[in-house]
Amino acid sequence: MKIKDIYKLAIEMGMAADPRGKRGIEKWLQRQRAKYNKLARDERALYDRERLTNPYADTRILYGDPNTRVKTILAGIDINSGDIALAVALSKKIKSNQLSVIRTDNSITDNSILSTPIDLIINHHPQGKALAAMDEVMNLQADLMAAQGVPINVAEGVMKARIEQVSRSLSGANHYETVDAAKLAKIPIMCAHTVCDNNVYNFLTRWLERKHFETVGELVEALKKIPEYKIAAQNNAGPRIFAGSPENRPGKIVALEITGGTEGSKEVYEKLAQAGVGTIIGMHMKDENREEALKYHINVVIAGHISSDSIGMNLFLDRLAAKNIKIIPISGLIRVRRTR
Repeated sequence: MKIKDIYKLAIEMGMAADPRGKRGIEKWLQRQRAKYNKLARDERALYDRERLTNPYADTRILYGDPNTRVKTILAGIDINSGDIALAVALSKKIKSNQLSVIRTDNSITDNSILSTPIDLIINHHPQGKALAAMDEVMNLQADLMAAQGVPINVAEGVMKARIEQVSRSLSGANHYETVDAAKLAKIPIMCAHTVCDNNVYNFLTRWLERKHFETVGELVEALKKIPEYKIAAQNNAGPRIFAGSPENRPGKIVALEITGGTEGSKEVYEKLAQAGVGTIIGMHMKDENREEALKYHINVVIAGHISSDSIGMNLFLDRLAAKNIKIIPISGLIRVRRTR
């Protein structure tokens, strides 16, 4: 596969799992095209035209020739310049019979090695211009709330200030630090954020449809049987209750805080409670959001951040592995293969 094919697959998988559905995505893209058509010529020159066909501003090819053929991928959750330097050093210095895979957990069943050149880095969390624009994907959260019965005008209203807050906080980040390291190492790099998070959302939503839980505690114990969460639990980072108690009855369970960029507004919990949501499954949660959830008697189960991200990445990477592409996990990625 070429890098452009991998990038296209990531977007296609993200759209297929998008809770807005095909029609909702097309409407979003139509709005972006309408905005673009109204721009002045000098504004168009600065516009990221990927927005016209890719609804995920936090998923981009950041460096490299899209036509490069890929045989080996370095994949991780938060790959940084140190990880790139380590991978380059190991791939140059260590012979094929001297190094087995870096991870030692039982999620890896073969002896993948850094004996071949790395053709592409795939990081989960956005970097470069994808990080600078991550706030754009947060509009997805309004659609998630609307699907649970919150009026869309209310959902968009409570998200507006939070999206603006995230946009301001991102403005001071060193967006290109890791991308520059990849350039120096001459290794193409891309990131796949919301496209993978959508797949986690879809995975957990379908999983919930096949389950019934009498208590929140039962939900947590069932989550721990999912391989990535089980491995995380073995390392003291497994699913846990942030709001509520094991004995609480869960009511309506939704995997709301799984996709859509980052944490939403603390104001959403009152609206979700009014819409009948009883338990939320999320990746992570700030204390101020937790306090609001408690205030409105919503149970919160935090499945885990890096472990949840790993599920989304694994669903994507499995498609690449099926094309005989070698995957080298690093930077927290809990690599688990699934058979279809």
